[in-house]
Amino acid sequence: MDLRKIKKLIDLLEESNLAELEIKEGEEVVRLSRVPKGGITVAAPAAAPVMAPAPAAAPAAAAAAAEDMPAAVATASGKQIPEGHIVRAPMVGTFYAAATPDAAPFVQVGQQVKAGDTLGIIEAMKMFNQIEADVSGTVLAVLAENGQPVEFDEPLFVIG
Repeated sequence: MDLRKIKKLIDLLEESNLAELEIKEGEEVVRLSRVPKGGITVAAPAAAPVMAPAPAAAPAAAAAAAEDMPAAVATASGKQIPEGHIVRAPMVGTFYAAATPDAAPFVQVGQQVKAGDTLGIIEAMKMFNQIEADVSGTVLAVLAENGQPVEFDEPLFVIG
């Protein structure tokens, strides 16, 4: 593919709201993606922190995990998210917690992960894109549900 075409594609990507662009021309493939400028950070409220309510299923395990979690903060949607590093969706698509429907999830709450470990998959336009941890630590929360659509920049995981 011609270098001028690639530069034109870069310009188009910068002018649009797209996070990723892939062009196939014969056997050549050009894939451009960008990371949003200045990610959104969530600060702890000045008032006393609020803990997320434990889910009805497995209350003993949820209570034990809640004791180890730091203070939770509320997002604009009202969801409670534990304080920590937030891994966000790099694209719009369908989130999958495991490689296949009958496989175990890549990660679970309380599991230790290293930077580069696969946390989940987002399917977009019949392509499966791995979501990798960009920091090492403990998975404090899995915010996306398996098989559900996710939006660009939506919080998926919290790592502490």
